[in-house]
Amino acid sequence: MIEICLYDAVRTPRGKGKPGGALSSLTPHELVGQLVTALRLRSGETALERVTSLTLGCVGQIGPQGGQLALVSKLHANLPAAMTSRTLNNYCVSGLTATRLAALEAAATGDDRLRLAGGVEMMSIVPFLADHAHYYDDPDTARALRYVPVPLSADLMATMEGISREELDAVTVRSHQRAARAWAKGGLDEVIAVRGPDGTVLLARDESVRPETSLASLARLAPAFGPMGAQGFDDVMLAARPELTVIEHVHTIAHCPPIADGAALVMLGSRQAGAAAGLKPRAIIRAATEASADPVLQLTAGFAAMEAALVEAGLNLEDLDRIEFMEAFAATPVKFERDYAIDPARVNPEGGHLAMGHPMGASGAILVTTLLAGLERDGGRLGMAVLHGGSGVGAAIIIERV
Repeated sequence: MIEICLYDAVRTPRGKGKPGGALSSLTPHELVGQLVTALRLRSGETALERVTSLTLGCVGQIGPQGGQLALVSKLHANLPAAMTSRTLNNYCVSGLTATRLAALEAAATGDDRLRLAGGVEMMSIVPFLADHAHYYDDPDTARALRYVPVPLSADLMATMEGISREELDAVTVRSHQRAARAWAKGGLDEVIAVRGPDGTVLLARDESVRPETSLASLARLAPAFGPMGAQGFDDVMLAARPELTVIEHVHTIAHCPPIADGAALVMLGSRQAGAAAGLKPRAIIRAATEASADPVLQLTAGFAAMEAALVEAGLNLEDLDRIEFMEAFAATPVKFERDYAIDPARVNPEGGHLAMGHPMGASGAILVTTLLAGLERDGGRLGMAVLHGGSGVGAAIIIERV
């Protein structure tokens, strides 16, 4: 297949995903529209005119996020009428799935057209599980299909791996401190300031970062998910893992990525497509993979996707200069660094989801955007983004700077 390049990538800051959050007065298509405006300024009108498709990930596709959100966003942003659009839901890896599908389509057609891909989620106006799927809400269906809320699977991972509360606290503090340092340096080039209808800046940096987070402050918090497990979900997990006699509930609210509002867009295509638009590639995609895993343990599919991506690219972890690893819950980065003996300095060097938040459908594209800009900031060559999602979905991408 032909080589696919990344030409640009931008994201919004992540706002608190609750009423009163800095972005909560906007609509999802307005967030996407502001990213399109930024790409017009950065890459030029010619590039936008040569975009043939918009693919967006979004999990809560109801209410303000319904109505084929990619199409609504295309119309709002005055993108070419002939451009196709599609909205997809692959849980928390949706933004990376959208990017991967757009890249595969570009490679398969070999045309000279650019593609936009990414994701958006506004959890302040479409809350988590707001679609009330039978899979979540009907107890018999949930039990039969082994549905378990993701925070409980994080506790299951901690139980199985013997991960201590102290380890969870340490990785959470590190995420906040790194994010705070990154913003204190003057900002991140890939992040655009989001404005209200009157032009006032609503948010210019990630809203949930808490520089004051410390081991002492986290030690005061109690585990949060024992009562949820007692509703029958612990029984589902123990039935799936008969070697266990109890689930140790260790994650607190601070060990969860904050729910968030946010969006990101990636512009990609062949070298021919970039040349036709007058653009120079910033990176090439070396591998893009997806995986499925145990729906009860759930948060292991990202590891499987990561290993498949390394094989596809013919690389080892040691070859990578930077890794954007989704801090789905605090247990996942602890397991990653423990099992793979990776240098922690190369993983989420500017903080991660535990500090900055998780706008579900957007997270995959956000990490690709951070990875590309971060490699350029650090002078790195090879990087990877790894994501995990509910019910055992995972995705990974490896890029190489040009």
